[in-house]
Amino acid sequence: MTAPVVIFAVGNPSRGDDAIGPECCARLEQWLANEGLAERFELIEDFQLQIEHALDLQGRQLALFIDAGARTPGPFTFRRIAPATGAACTTHELPPEAVLQVYVQTEGEVPPPAFVLCIRGEDFELGEPISALAEGNLQSAFELLVRLCCQPSLATWEDASLAIAV
Repeated sequence: MTAPVVIFAVGNPSRGDDAIGPECCARLEQWLANEGLAERFELIEDFQLQIEHALDLQGRQLALFIDAGARTPGPFTFRRIAPATGAACTTHELPPEAVLQVYVQTEGEVPPPAFVLCIRGEDFELGEPISALAEGNLQSAFELLVRLCCQPSLATWEDASLAIAV
């Protein structure tokens, strides 16, 4: 049985604040298990998004991409995204919108509604831990994430994205 919601957490745990995605994923996994909600969500953690992640969108009602951003307004942004082609430095790296576009091209149908939770980070140096500022931003974002997971519906998530944009 496919979980209705897929959550992608992207980042490198060895690069300072780039560990925000994996750390958020670990906290969310524990919280979902404690709340008895784990079967409603599939959590996928990776260093970066790749075209193969489009297959993970099959049969979903909602998708969420979590990542750290160096120039993200603090403490985080949360917005709905749509399929779009994306420029990447290599053929192995895609923005979330491009993953949705790959889904359209391979499946021939509209992908599930998708959102990005981008959490502000500042220090992305190799071998550094998550900075104190990023930890605070992660905590703020996690509070939103808990609310989203308590009510995983398109209407609730759209309302949250509009409220945060204001």
